Amino acid sequence: MPRPVTLFTGQWADMPLEKLAETAAGLGYDGLELACWGDHFEVDKALSNDAYCRSRHDILAKHGLKCFAISNHLVGQAVCDLIDERHKTILPPRVWGDGSPEGVRTRAAEEMKATAKAASRLGVKVVNGFTGSSIWHKLYFFPPTGAAEIEAGYRDFAQRWNPIFDAFDASGVLFGLEVHPTEIAYDIHTSRRALEAVAGRPTFGFNFDPSHLIWQGIDPVKFIDAFAGRIYHVHIKDAKRTMDGTNSILASHLAFGDHRRGWDFRSPGRGEIDFEEIIRALNRAQYRGPLSVEWEDSGMDRLHGAREAAAFVKRLDFDPSHVAFDSAFAE
Repeated sequence: MPRPVTLFTGQWADMPLEKLAETAAGLGYDGLELACWGDHFEVDKALSNDAYCRSRHDILAKHGLKCFAISNHLVGQAVCDLIDERHKTILPPRVWGDGSPEGVRTRAAEEMKATAKAASRLGVKVVNGFTGSSIWHKLYFFPPTGAAEIEAGYRDFAQRWNPIFDAFDASGVLFGLEVHPTEIAYDIHTSRRALEAVAGRPTFGFNFDPSHLIWQGIDPVKFIDAFAGRIYHVHIKDAKRTMDGTNSILASHLAFGDHRRGWDFRSPGRGEIDFEEIIRALNRAQYRGPLSVEWEDSGMDRLHGAREAAAFVKRLDFDPSHVAFDSAFAE
């Protein structure tokens, strides 16, 4: 049975959920992965109003859509980050507060605990998001950076996130980290290290997104094979490297969409990701959850791209074989 094709609403937060649901259904989607910003899914309302979660389902059902996961990337980012004024633009005022860094991190952690409870009330079993990182800025080991400094970063992650994962356990919800630059895990080695930091607890897994791997030079298929049992959700998102001898994968401090960058996101099927092999790897991993389009392409109209992406993913997906093709010749 084909996997449901959903649309992640994070890049559509300018549209009210009612309008977005109507639009997404018309574009060919089976459901929405609701972002915890805009009016799509508001954690505080889910916990304070008994009718709120039903209202979300009613809006989706009106357009023949379902929800399999919610995402709270923006608040999760603040749990481990070194907080500065940039975070004010992505956080709810109740989390930002007075902007005192440790206060922001503490309130972000509490909001993530609340997100687990809200997800349970909505009836979904996966929350996707970011973790932030206190050591991302030490990516390049100069000035000289010792192993103890990096280890301290993973301890900080474990100390801040284990209590959050306790709350997820109490709510029966899994957390899928989107492996991504600026997070505690951004490739295969750092993902292993993050798992080790929390003693491999089952609550913590991954929202697989190949677009953040391919431009770093990481084979997305190898990531799936390495963490087959930890793929809790999947984003379909593409990227393309455009290095021309003047730029690099470090992006040259140029904004997304600037043609001089060394890489950028593309509408699914228009970048360099081999989605055929990703589907085969997901089948090996026995992943049967949604394929959620996270649509980002600065050079394309989003309605055109999102429609094209829905059709692309539905055409792409297929069930694994349960019989050898030459079984008729077996003795």
